[in-house]
Amino acid sequence: MTQAVKDVETLYKLMISQLRYDGLELVATSLAKCCNLDELPLAPCNRLLEVVKLGLAEEKSGREPDLMKHPGITPTSQPELQGLETSVKMGLDLEYEKDEFGTSPPVTQYETNYVTAHKGPVTAAAFTKDGRLCATGSVDTSIKILDISRMLAKAAQSKEERQAERDADDGNSMKNHPVIRTMYDHESCVNTLQFHPQSTILVSGGEDRRVNFFDYTKSTVKKAFKCITEVEPIRDISIHPTGEYILVATDHPTIRLYDINTSQCYISPMMDDQHQAPLTSVEYCPAANLYATASLDGSWKLWDGVSNRCVQTYKEAHDTAEVVSVRFTKNSKFVLTSGRDGTAKLWELSTGRVINTYGGAVLHNSNHCPAVFNFTEDFVLYPDDKNTSIGCWDSRTGEKLQSLTSGHNNSIRHLVHSSCTPAFLSCSEDYRCRFWYCRGS
Repeated sequence: MTQAVKDVETLYKLMISQLRYDGLELVATSLAKCCNLDELPLAPCNRLLEVVKLGLAEEKSGREPDLMKHPGITPTSQPELQGLETSVKMGLDLEYEKDEFGTSPPVTQYETNYVTAHKGPVTAAAFTKDGRLCATGSVDTSIKILDISRMLAKAAQSKEERQAERDADDGNSMKNHPVIRTMYDHESCVNTLQFHPQSTILVSGGEDRRVNFFDYTKSTVKKAFKCITEVEPIRDISIHPTGEYILVATDHPTIRLYDINTSQCYISPMMDDQHQAPLTSVEYCPAANLYATASLDGSWKLWDGVSNRCVQTYKEAHDTAEVVSVRFTKNSKFVLTSGRDGTAKLWELSTGRVINTYGGAVLHNSNHCPAVFNFTEDFVLYPDDKNTSIGCWDSRTGEKLQSLTSGHNNSIRHLVHSSCTPAFLSCSEDYRCRFWYCRGS
C-alpha cells in the first residue's frame, strides 16, 4: 500500500470517527461500508476537527502544524533517558531529584471543570490511556462515558457563551454534551471500570458478579456484547497491556485470570499462593511481568505475570488493618498501597521495604477508596473522610502538603488520575463525580 493510499484511508477513518462523535451514526456506518472500513472498531473522536482547527490556525501563521498535539489535553513530554529503550514513562525514581525533570502542579492548583450526576453514589471511574475519554459507574447501575475536551470547553465558556448556546439549541441538547454514552447492563452497583488498552471497549465489574464488555463505538447500543459471570461480587479488574487477558478480584480469596477471547479461567495451581480473605484490589505492572493483589486479610501479594504464581507476600502490610488498594509506578520499581488505617505506603520491590508512609487521613470503615499517584508520580492523592478533602503528599519525601477542598457533601468513594494529563476524577457518596483539571500546567 502506497503512502498516498494510507493517507486517504487515515482521512476516512478520521471522518468516520468524527461523524460518530457528532452523533451521526447512520452516516458514519454508511461511509464505513463504502470505504470497506466497517470491520474496524473506530471509536467516536473529534480529532479531525482538532486537526482542521490546527491546520487553519497554522496556515495563517505560515508554520507547519504539529498534528500530534491537542490544545488543553496534550501533556508536556518528559525527557527520554539515554540508552533506555522503553515505551513506559520514567515515573517515580528515587535515584533522581524531582527538579531534574521539572515539577507538576500540586493538588491545590486543580479546579473542578465539570460535575456529572448519577442517581446513586458514584463508585467507580477510569480514564483512557490517551486521556481523551473517562467513564463513571454508580450504585444506580449506570455507566457514563464522557469526553474530556467537551468538559474543558464547557468550563471555558463565559456566561454569555453558555446563554448563546442555549438560545441556539435546535432541540438536540446532547450535541455538544460531555456525556457521549450511557450504558446499562448491571443489576446492581458498578464497582470497577477499566478501558481496554488496545480496543474501543470498556470493561466493568459489579456487585451482580458480572464482568461486562461494552463496545462504546456504537451510540445506540447500551448493553454489553460479552459477559463473564463470577460466583462472588467483583471488586476490581486489571487488563493485561496486550488486551488478551484480564485479572478479576472478587469477594473470594482466589485471584482469577481470564482469556478475554475464550473466557477460559486460570488460577494458580498452588492453593497456598492465595489470600486468606476476600480480595480488594488487583493491578498489572506496565510491563505485565508482575501483578499485585490486596486483601482483607491485611496482606498484599506480588505475582509472576507469566506463571501465575505468588512470588512474595507482604503480611500485616498496614499493621492489623485491611489493605484496600495496590498501584504500580510506571517504571515498576515501586508499589503504592493503601489501607483501612488511613495511610498509604510506598514499597520498593527490589528490597521489599517501605520507603515512605503517607499518613494523616481518616477513612470510614466502609470506604475502599484507593490512594493514587498524579500523572507524573510527584504526588500521592488520598481522601480524608474527616472533612471530605483530598490529601496530597510529596511522593519522594512523604511530606504532607496542603489538602484540596473537594466540594463533595459526602465521603469520596473513588479517585483516579489520568496517566498522561493533569486531570483526575473524584467519585462520591453525594451522587456526583467531579472532573478536576489544572490549566496551564
